[in-house]
Amino acid sequence: MTKKLKTGVIGLGRIGQIHLSNLVHHMPDAEVIIASDVSLVSHEFARSLGVAEVTTDAYDVINHPDVEAVIICSPTPFHVPYTVAAAEKGKHVFCEKPLDVTLEAIQAAEKAVTDNNVKLMLGFNRRFDANFSNVRNLVEANKIGDPHILRITSRDPAPPPVEYLKISGGIFLDMSIHDFDMARYIVGSEVKEVFVKGDALIHPEIKEFGDIDTAVIVLTFENGAIGVIDNSRKAVYGYDQRLEIFGSKGMAKAENNTSDTLVHFDSNGGHISLPLHFFLERYETAYRVCLKSFIDCVLQDKPSPVDAHDGLMATAIGIAAMKSLTEGRSVRMDEVLQYAAV
Repeated sequence: MTKKLKTGVIGLGRIGQIHLSNLVHHMPDAEVIIASDVSLVSHEFARSLGVAEVTTDAYDVINHPDVEAVIICSPTPFHVPYTVAAAEKGKHVFCEKPLDVTLEAIQAAEKAVTDNNVKLMLGFNRRFDANFSNVRNLVEANKIGDPHILRITSRDPAPPPVEYLKISGGIFLDMSIHDFDMARYIVGSEVKEVFVKGDALIHPEIKEFGDIDTAVIVLTFENGAIGVIDNSRKAVYGYDQRLEIFGSKGMAKAENNTSDTLVHFDSNGGHISLPLHFFLERYETAYRVCLKSFIDCVLQDKPSPVDAHDGLMATAIGIAAMKSLTEGRSVRMDEVLQYAAV
């Protein structure tokens, strides 16, 4: 009989419900023992999926004697405390991004999982999108040659509420962090320098608490490549997710996903479907593949495909981006990492 990984889920908000549903419906080699959330309303969702034990206390999940791996989908401030507590109990951890907004906390989590010989994987799901991973495969196979220019477009269809933006950690650690991870992943090199131009063009009031909603970020990589990321929290036509890598041997790109590939021409011109409108649609399969990769790495004792170091470097780029924005200059990564043992 195939061994099943016994899991517990912490946090049953939007992303927690996605992971829980995928575990129940698409992961035959996993079993959900217990789930937790402070909201009693979300308990009914878990019970509807057959989860026998539901609690308001995350530590009931962490301390459960049958749980072998914890899926952390709580708000960011709880990610490291729950990760450390789970590691100290000998539980493997899958944690949503970002692991934390400070390098010190991330390093504390990394030490905990290392000291207790458990695996930690971060939910940077875009790595597991088939189009993006195929681009990375071409880079690894030297089909592009030496990477010269990376372009990432990442624009949300609508901004979240201002009340959320106030506690989000800022655009670079909430939204752009996915693109920072993708940049390292695709180019296969660490970032050396960061320069940012940005403003609050959608919600001017968010400048009052030090955030922006529109940005262009220039990355210089250690291997000499140059990256350009453009972010916006409001693209009226849908969820705009495109990527291109150009190198000495050629170019590869991934375009937006649409609901169909139909092209209609009439006297007014050509018409195609808009990009998928929500990230849960765009990355539905990627979320599933990402979580399956975690289960495989635990059951087959393989290295984590996205570990604490990846989380630390993505956060460090985000910190450098904010420093660049506020100080109006290029920021070298060693300025941010000088106190971190990287």
